[in-house]
Amino acid sequence: MAKEFDVCVIGSGPGGYVAAIRASQLGFNTAIVEKRHLGGVCLNIGCIPTKALLRSAEVFESIEHADDYGVNVNGYSADFGGMVDRSRNVANKMSKGVQFLMKANKIDVFEGKGVFESKDQIKVVDDEGETQEQITADNFIVATGAHPRELPNIPIDGEMVIDSEKAMQLEEQPDKMVVIGAGAIGVEFAYFYNTIGTEVILVELQDRLVPVEDKDVGKELGKIYKKKGIDVRTGSTVENVEEDGDGVKVTIKTGDDEETVEADVVLSAVGVTGNVEGIGLDEIGVEYEKGQINVDKDTYQTNVEGIYAIGDVIGAPWLAHKASHEGIYCVEKLAGEDPLPIKYDNIPGCTYCEPQIASVGYTEEEAKEEGYDIKVGKFPFSASGKATGLGHEEGFVKVIFDDKYGEWLGCHMIGSHVTELIAEAVVARDLETTGHEIISAVHPHPTMSEAVMEAVAEAYGEGVHLGS
Repeated sequence: MAKEFDVCVIGSGPGGYVAAIRASQLGFNTAIVEKRHLGGVCLNIGCIPTKALLRSAEVFESIEHADDYGVNVNGYSADFGGMVDRSRNVANKMSKGVQFLMKANKIDVFEGKGVFESKDQIKVVDDEGETQEQITADNFIVATGAHPRELPNIPIDGEMVIDSEKAMQLEEQPDKMVVIGAGAIGVEFAYFYNTIGTEVILVELQDRLVPVEDKDVGKELGKIYKKKGIDVRTGSTVENVEEDGDGVKVTIKTGDDEETVEADVVLSAVGVTGNVEGIGLDEIGVEYEKGQINVDKDTYQTNVEGIYAIGDVIGAPWLAHKASHEGIYCVEKLAGEDPLPIKYDNIPGCTYCEPQIASVGYTEEEAKEEGYDIKVGKFPFSASGKATGLGHEEGFVKVIFDDKYGEWLGCHMIGSHVTELIAEAVVARDLETTGHEIISAVHPHPTMSEAVMEAVAEAYGEGVHLGS
């Protein structure tokens, strides 16, 4: 006999589990279905464990440069297995935290894959495809997330070519690695492995690293990565990967030139695509295309009444915080509330390589394409007393304003831990704060955060610390 609920969420990532909690808080009898680990990709094999690995790399890099700070350290080395173990422990702790939240909010958890049998009912199947439960609900929220996209000519086999999940749990540290794709995942793993001693070749189709970011940011990261010893190949593609003993031979094409290099493994980091297959969407007529479910952004309802979708499965931006906000908005709408619409042009993006990258709003190029007359200000961390004292002078804060009305169009940062600074720009843009209001708001000194105010002052010709 099927179990009945008001709301059933399929998938327990940052979108799904947050939606379930908010639904329960609003009085809905709520269930959640998860085929693998509570917390989804982000907590278990994505955002959280990768940040733990990156922190290990940062610590190692700090020790490596300890003498710059007057500290003598002898006999240190990278314990790759220890780094991986710590990463897994962090992920497991966070997943257990989600388990606690499910119990605390009286949410029924079903282990298995949710597959639609009708628009009112799903079956929960185990790894062998056997039905374990049947659930009926007034409303279903699909939050099944996404999985790594594969290049047609470079399939991910888990041995020669691996994905990000495998990259964070390798049994041995590779001596040499080729990374395909210089988006967030690619540059993060390139930094991690390079820092602990792996020789890294980073291959990117576009003319710069992190191509979705402002051009100045991508160019700056490229310079820094080359200085770190990463072999950066922009305007390049991987044409072929073939087995070569215990390793691989990789053919890289740049312009008309081809080169074959040897490596231990290839990491494919060319983006993600939504988990839309095998969950019964076709059977109930839910419309989707190119790996993403089509929804009405006012309610997140699909074309089928009572079926909703949120998070990575509805497309870009593929960000945990975006999914969480969609989940909360979706269930608040279900409850008859009137939540503030999500401003998709004001969702920040963060990349946790070192130096970190954070951005929100228009790039300079996008602002010009939209027809804005703009003011641009840039403040380098080399002029920041706090950054200099920390020994992290690389990078900058760049801001873009509309010349006519003073609207803050975009903010782009590259530097040490700038992901902690971007929220100022997000809130300011949400409140329609002008440049002069940022300048007049007293920022603490010495901090990294005052670089934001300094960049705004530069945009308005009021900067005092650059001598120009």
